[in-house]
Amino acid sequence: MNPDALGRALGARVVARRPVAGGDVNRAEHVRLADGREAFVKHRPGAPAGTWRAEAAGLRWLRVPGGPGVPEVLAVHDDGHDGFLALEWLPPSRPAADHDERLGRGLAALHAAGAPSFGLDHDNWIGPLPQPNAPCTTWPAFLGRRRLEPLIRAAVDAGRLGPADARAGDRLIGRLPHLCGPPEPPARLHGDLWSGNAHAGPDGGPVLVDPAVYGGHREMDLATMRLFGGFGRRVLAAYAEVLPPAPGHEDRVPLCQLPPLLVHALLFGGGYVASVRRTLARFGGDA
Repeated sequence: MNPDALGRALGARVVARRPVAGGDVNRAEHVRLADGREAFVKHRPGAPAGTWRAEAAGLRWLRVPGGPGVPEVLAVHDDGHDGFLALEWLPPSRPAADHDERLGRGLAALHAAGAPSFGLDHDNWIGPLPQPNAPCTTWPAFLGRRRLEPLIRAAVDAGRLGPADARAGDRLIGRLPHLCGPPEPPARLHGDLWSGNAHAGPDGGPVLVDPAVYGGHREMDLATMRLFGGFGRRVLAAYAEVLPPAPGHEDRVPLCQLPPLLVHALLFGGGYVASVRRTLARFGGDA
């Protein structure tokens, strides 16, 4: 990352930089400017053009009344080679006593803010993987065409899954209209809501980062939260007090966890592949 370009984008010279934790994909730095301001900066050599604009748009989309906190976007430089995303610096802090309740209620407000369609007006990324978002008129169509089909195909092409898995995936996708539960309007989703993407802000309240946003079924965020753990039981209980899940939601949790499992199978292999196969067999096995 070019510090001069960063300084120009932020309107002040960079006087100090230090690496901080920023996930498995990107590099992250705490930056101090000559005028005393601080920023959190993400960058990655060779990031595809549009990466940082898409993340900035996702963060802005998550800002809704009553929703969780979201860091302010300070600057975006997205040339496909030496780009970066500069965000408001939010010092790490301890969760407040009511953090979990605030997160649950805030997530309910975020989902209830809704989306124009199942999908988004642009594609984006989940980690380093492209995420297609062309809108569909129904949730089963979107889940099948924009999430499961491309991820299963990529996993087969990468040698993570085999032809039998692909056939089970085809059967599962064909059954989605009967598997996805009662119709609901599209919710405004974070899209990658594991515990590493939810932090305590300066006041101890919840802050969401690293989104992979789209309009989808709210059970996708809820299932991802349960897949990797790290959230207290009070979070989902507070959510349900505001926006109760639809009947049968417990039966759909493994189905909604399949897309993030496929992402992890593609990136890391190992036990994630076995988990994907079990889910494909459960929902897409021979009748």
